[in-house]
Amino acid sequence: MAASPKLPPFDPADPLGIDDLLDPEDLAVRDTVRDWAADRVLPHVADWYEKGELPGVRELARELGAIGALGMSLQGYGCAGASAVQYGLACLELEAADSGIRSLVSVQGSLAMYAIHRFGSEEQKQAWLPRMASGEVIGCFGLTEPDHGSDPAGMRTHAKRDAGGDWVLNGRKMWITNGSVAGVAVVWARTEDGIRGFVVPAGTPGFSAPEIRHKWSLRASVTSELVLDDVRLPADAVLPEAAGLRGPLSCLTHARYGIVWGAMGAARSCFEAAVEYAKSREQFGRPIGGFQLTQAKLADMAVELHKGILLAHHLGRRMDAGRLRPEQVSFGKLNNVREAIDICRTARTILGANGISLEYPVMRHATNLESVLTYEGTVEMHQLVLGKALTGIDAFR
Repeated sequence: MAASPKLPPFDPADPLGIDDLLDPEDLAVRDTVRDWAADRVLPHVADWYEKGELPGVRELARELGAIGALGMSLQGYGCAGASAVQYGLACLELEAADSGIRSLVSVQGSLAMYAIHRFGSEEQKQAWLPRMASGEVIGCFGLTEPDHGSDPAGMRTHAKRDAGGDWVLNGRKMWITNGSVAGVAVVWARTEDGIRGFVVPAGTPGFSAPEIRHKWSLRASVTSELVLDDVRLPADAVLPEAAGLRGPLSCLTHARYGIVWGAMGAARSCFEAAVEYAKSREQFGRPIGGFQLTQAKLADMAVELHKGILLAHHLGRRMDAGRLRPEQVSFGKLNNVREAIDICRTARTILGANGISLEYPVMRHATNLESVLTYEGTVEMHQLVLGKALTGIDAFR
């Protein structure tokens, strides 16, 4: 009888052997982003979060551009042309550092750059995408309004043509990541022909982006309002290939895909902190990791964390094959963000009082994920997307 093959050792950091799904290029992308985050974000992010600021954001953007992380899954125009899985791995590593850093990259690449890349004219692509890919120009994406979040069809921002053919935009956008540091905004507005997208340079008269303060989540992130007061744009500022809500919604699908991965990065950070704490913290004469209830918590966290990573991998392979549907992205965002929050909260119970300290990443990730849970589609919206797909009945109305 032939000898049984020797099994590889059990790896607590990769209990399912998920790394076996990755090729050397995937691992190189992941490790590059992980190393950058360890060097440039992790030593400082607790202070940034406590102060509610992201200093040096333009320098960070240029560094992210230098490692190919901006618009990395787009082709041409200085973009890396990476696979969807590689982009997802980058999102996971960035959000393991902080959700605000992943949001910076996601809004830049999956919203602003993606909109121009997919719906823009060749002139718009040439003018903006190479500079955005390098991080020279930061972009933002203006869809959400003060009174219209989950219902973008109700937007009040409007654009009208004047007699000379220019567009004149008026309105307000709210909760816009990168807004006050952006060099260009992709703004969606109502026109006589339906919803259209516009490329708005930040220096255009009438355009302003006051920063939003007093946040208790995503504090190491730039969040702004966009104010458009008779903003005059040339006729060619409109994205020619985007008409109706399909334009912005397809951008959101691309960005939500990154969240499916990113949420697992925040969860992994909290899980790793909980494991290390459980092995070193002693109570009743022994490490708390030796108690059954603590081990049960850690086991359940590990199961949900790695199930979520497997789900992200599956969706990434489908995207790379051109087979990923929006409903499947809703599936991933709904599951992974909910499970990530639960992992963070469970980690907090293992750390006890220390779980609320910024000496550990747990509370920072937990509060960040409260924003991730509702932006780019609330739990209820994704439930209804899946409900419609499962029943064929539209419950949105």
